[in-house]
Formats: sequence, C-alpha cells, structure tokens
Amino acid sequence: MGNTIRALVAFIPADCCQNYVVRDFREMPLDKMVDLSGSQLRRFPLHVCSFRELVKLYLSDNHLNSLPPELGQLQNLQILALDFNNFKALPQVVCTLKRLCILYLGNNKLCDLPSELSLLQNLRTLWIEANCLTQLPEVVCELSLLKTLHAGSNALRLLPGQLQRLQELRTIWLSGNRLTDFPAVLLHMPFLEVIDVDQNSIRYFPSLAHLSSLKLVIYDHNPCRNAPKVAKGVRRVGRWAEETPEPDPRKARRYALVREESQELQAPVPPPPLPPTNS
Repeated sequence: MGNTIRALVAFIPADCCQNYVVRDFREMPLDKMVDLSGSQLRRFPLHVCSFRELVKLYLSDNHLNSLPPELGQLQNLQILALDFNNFKALPQVVCTLKRLCILYLGNNKLCDLPSELSLLQNLRTLWIEANCLTQLPEVVCELSLLKTLHAGSNALRLLPGQLQRLQELRTIWLSGNRLTDFPAVLLHMPFLEVIDVDQNSIRYFPSLAHLSSLKLVIYDHNPCRNAPKVAKGVRRVGRWAEETPEPDPRKARRYALVREESQELQAPVPPPPLPPTNS
C-alpha cells in the first residue's frame, strides 16, 4: 500500500505533493530530526528551514537536484543525507552548514566537489561512493578531522599525495574503482585502521606490515599475484588470507601464469580450413 501511495504522489502537482509529504512536520520534532527519505521529492520543502534547532535531516532516495539557499538557516545540522538523488553538483548552501559531522552524498552524479567544502571543518564522515568521480577531489584532503571516507564505486585511478595530511583518517573504502596499483600515499598513513581496495585491478601489493594501527585490509577481487604482508593480528580478506597460507612470490607468480595459460586454453579454437574442392 505504501508503494502505491508513493507512486501516486509522484503524479501530484508539486505544491500539493509538498503539502502531502510534510503534513506531519508542522512543528519542530522533539528528537530534532526530520526524515523525508523516499518521499518522491522533486524540490525541498521550504518550511523545514524554520526548524532552526534541527540536528538531523535525511533526504535520501528522492529526485532532488538542487537545494534552496534557505537551507543555510539550519546552522545546527550535524547529519545531512543527500544520497540516492540526482545531484550533478553539490549545492553551495551545504558548504555553509559548518556544524556538519556526517555528510552522505553517495549514489548521485557528482563529478567533483566544490572548494568551499573545506569550510566544513567539523566533518568526520564523508560518503561519496557511486558517483562519477575520476579522481579524488583535492578539497577532501583539507577536511582535517575526517575519520571515515567512503569513495567506492567511482572511477578513481589514483589518490592525491595530499591525502596523508588527514592524520585523523582511520577508515578508507575504495572498492569498485579502477586502481591498477596500490595507492602509494596509503603507505605513508600509519594511523589507518581499515583499508578496503576490493574489486579493483591491483596486480601487486606492497608490504603493509609497517602500518602500526592497521586492523583490517580487504583486497579481494583483484588480479593480484601476492597478498599484502601485514603485522601480526591484522585481518586480511582476500586470496591467500588467514584461511590458507600465503604462497611465496615464486609460487604466486607461477599460479598467475598457469591461470593465464588455462584461460588461453579455454578460448575456442577455430576449425581447420576445409580442403579446396575441384570445380
């Protein structure tokens, strides 16, 4: 029934739709949270901006591609969820919400992030996965308190060296990108606790044993010929992880060559040419 109502709401004229969706938000919610996720919104309901004490605002899974400048009145916002929308650029007003700690921008159509994002110096968690990023925006390296970065399912091929400035960063998720080499900058970030490079195109992993804070490395679904060496107690998820002993490099290379040869053997062999016939 709920899905049927939402489908009908999509055909209601915009003004009527806004009134329908926000009918339960005539007064400031006691928990200081407004959740309009999955409400078929095509524009932001302006009267929510009157809730000046609002701390959490969830706008996930709508059809938004812009936000009004009035959103800047919500200076107490700490969590803003804009994931699963149609944003091609991050609205500038978001960069004025200086108390934001968690910002969800995943599953949009972002190709870059504005330099003004650096104003969000309280940001601890940033989700930018499943966008159209071909490189990690350098402004991310200016978010000095960032602890968790979700940047998977983009088209990243490398990471900027400036990333090592983020000495508070503990977790970085990079699965489903186009990395062909393990990002060198991560080797200079001993404070990292979780590294996820699952589903990339990395063929060789350097030693990570010197990363003293590392607790988990996920490297599965890469065409790698070795497993990353890690310090004792660090969990690895991928080929040659805890459940099986890691082979020495010569055996790893031999395994890769045998695999390549077997793939070639599985390729269809064209039939021999027919002998010429006398006409």
